[in-house]
Amino acid sequence: MVDWIIENHDHKTHNRDLSAIMCVGSVDALTKTYEAFQRKKSEGQDDLKVATIFTFAANEEDEDANGLIGEPDVTGGPVSAATQHSRDKLAGYVADYNAMFGTNNSVKDGKAFYVYYKALAKRMKWRDRKDFIEGQGIDILLVVNMFLTGFDAKTCNTLYVDKNLRYHGLIQAFSRTNRILGQKKSQGNIVCFRNLKAKVDEAIALFSNKDADETILIAPYQEYVDRFNEAAMELLKIAPTPSAVDKLVSEDDILAFVRAFRELIRIRNVLTSFTEFSDDDLSLDAQHFEDFKSKYLDIHDRMKSDRDDDQKASILNEVDFELELIRRDNINVAYILALRASVVAEQREAEDAQDTASKTKTILDLLGSEPRLRSKRELIEEFITAYLPTMKSAAQTTATFEEFWAEKCEAAFQTICTEEKPDREGFVGLLDAYQFSGKRPLTDEVIAIMIEVPGILQRKPSAERVVTLMVDLLETFDEGMGDI
Repeated sequence: MVDWIIENHDHKTHNRDLSAIMCVGSVDALTKTYEAFQRKKSEGQDDLKVATIFTFAANEEDEDANGLIGEPDVTGGPVSAATQHSRDKLAGYVADYNAMFGTNNSVKDGKAFYVYYKALAKRMKWRDRKDFIEGQGIDILLVVNMFLTGFDAKTCNTLYVDKNLRYHGLIQAFSRTNRILGQKKSQGNIVCFRNLKAKVDEAIALFSNKDADETILIAPYQEYVDRFNEAAMELLKIAPTPSAVDKLVSEDDILAFVRAFRELIRIRNVLTSFTEFSDDDLSLDAQHFEDFKSKYLDIHDRMKSDRDDDQKASILNEVDFELELIRRDNINVAYILALRASVVAEQREAEDAQDTASKTKTILDLLGSEPRLRSKRELIEEFITAYLPTMKSAAQTTATFEEFWAEKCEAAFQTICTEEKPDREGFVGLLDAYQFSGKRPLTDEVIAIMIEVPGILQRKPSAERVVTLMVDLLETFDEGMGDI
């Protein structure tokens, strides 16, 4: 089970943008599972952040016999000779949690147990918030019964099940994944390591109606493959090739392309949650999909620019491009630089100019197909062209890029201060507040930091312009950088 989860967890959770709960049948089973994860981590086979909690009750495993889930004791239960071993095990696992996140939790008594329980709940919900820090969330919360009723984290999309469940216990546990979150989390994932098919059908029929599985369970993999291929045919009727998108003139034709490609990315989003997913099953190969995606993003950028410039009303202005469906967090600036540096190294060794040019084009195409990197494309291309070929080591590349990036950021910051005339320190304060809260500053907050206060009629558009420039500055120089 642990090997399978390690191999498949990232694509089940959109590269850990989302999280998972795993439920097992007893404290003994939990102990074996948790320690298997830890063993794999110590061997360097995975870096999943796994945390756990369970009550000490000696008869907890009996709950697995009837498949129902009772209310958990959030004080841990009584400590006795029969439960001391379980408590000692959990104390060790809490120590692992403390080491992983720099905390100081314990289960020395009922009060401490409850504090740890609340800390786990808060950390599982942290991905729901704007101020979430990458790497500070729990990837998999391992439980017996706790957190399977009542707990709700919007960013939890997967439940791994090695436990007998039935009736309301099954429905409650499965429902931990059902909170829809945008288009990316369009459904939950249930991964069963036991054969619960009959119990699932029974529970759905009992708590809904006998025909409900079509609305509760998503269709089989092949049906989504067929839907994708049908949608691809519709797309190709509008634009037979990616270059044909540039020849679409009327807004109606462009809108038709946007809707057709958006349908493709919606279906593909569901397809990628299936373990058996393969690009080979799709009639539109991966490269053509990426090429069409680049054109789709070109249209989005053009519409965004037109809106910012107060151009005439367009039917495209109200379209939601759902960019979260095509963002890939593993493609960031650090990744791009590492790729290009490897090509430079290969070129020095092999001196195959044609092969190097081809690889370089592929890397630059990545910049065009990843939404978060498009604003950085010209700057990264400038660095790649002017600096990277002369770099002799990864450390030198990193240091030079950091200096280059800081200079460009300062120049962009200074341009805003010169043209819009906000007070420098005040503008830095707005930037920091926005980064922390994710909330755009109000008009009055922007006007308060202006060196030259605009007239009444110009205050709102001036403030909106400053906020747009602030957001663009952070999007270009701060987001999607990776571990430079």
